[in-house]
Amino acid sequence: MKFEKIFGKQPETEAIAPGRVNLLGEHTDYNDGFVLPTAIPQKLTVQIGYSTDRQHHFYSEDLNEQVSILESSHTPSGFASYIFGCIQVLEKEGHTVPSLNLYVKSSVPIGAGLSSSAALEVATLRAVRQLLNLPINDVEIAQLAQQAEIHYAGVQCGIMDQMASSLADTEHMLFLDTRTLERHLISFPSGTEIVVIDSGIPRTLATSGYNQRRAECEQAVHLLGVKALRDITQPEVTEDLPEPLRRRARHVITENNRVLEVLPGVSSQRFGELMNASHASLRDDYEVSVPALDMLVEILQKTPGVFGARLTGAGFGGACVALVAKDEGRAIATQVLEQYNDNGHQGRVLVPATNT
Repeated sequence: MKFEKIFGKQPETEAIAPGRVNLLGEHTDYNDGFVLPTAIPQKLTVQIGYSTDRQHHFYSEDLNEQVSILESSHTPSGFASYIFGCIQVLEKEGHTVPSLNLYVKSSVPIGAGLSSSAALEVATLRAVRQLLNLPINDVEIAQLAQQAEIHYAGVQCGIMDQMASSLADTEHMLFLDTRTLERHLISFPSGTEIVVIDSGIPRTLATSGYNQRRAECEQAVHLLGVKALRDITQPEVTEDLPEPLRRRARHVITENNRVLEVLPGVSSQRFGELMNASHASLRDDYEVSVPALDMLVEILQKTPGVFGARLTGAGFGGACVALVAKDEGRAIATQVLEQYNDNGHQGRVLVPATNT
């Protein structure tokens, strides 16, 4: 066992958390809005045990990197910042966390917009919960994970990714009201499945325009005199805002409306139309797409058997998701990827997954 080889003894316990893909509701979660993610087959595993030298030791198999830090150390960089952040937020909640050995192995791709960071946070907190028998439920796990990412990884994220990794499954979409945390599972439109393709363009939220977009939304909220953009349902209200605040706010408002339209149940055709509209809004109003993603989405949208497609995750690179006819996903993904890669890119199919 790799853990034993690295740390000299077997782990005490392990925990698993999935990545996620978001079908609708992008950049709405930090605006108190509505989102519609689902879990993906790829998962992240954390094995954990006690350290005996008053240091935390974190090892990532995928990065082939080990970090050792004192319990009272400053926040480390890279993958260790997420783990260290989880430990710190637990300590702030009054839970004493001893020195740990922690091993990470993941099939959730890094930099593809599928929440590898949230999976790491949730799996870490689940493992510590099991190790120490902590009275923390799955919603609290998500809330602690969000705080770890904000305060220790430097990403001013909403709570969608952490809630999806903690509570979603691969058989349903998870409707989530990010203000109240009201949530329920929704079936996919009849006769459909999803395809996820990585554009091959990596992105990192902490160094992208993600935090800038959040700040622009906060400026729009101040000028509009509301608690959050979620409290506006008519995009026309934004017309007097200066640019780019007008377009940022318009995206959030129309995106919330798209998620809410799905709730009573819509046809696969209409769901696809909403996904297409979402991508156009993310591209033009929120300006988080890149040319490679636009090309990939356009190829998908023009492929027979595809109802709709859009970028997923925060953008600036990463993956796109498509709603397609059931049992045709693999063939569609292969066809689309051949055309996309012929244009000089290095995309890959993530869902349907070949290795889960």
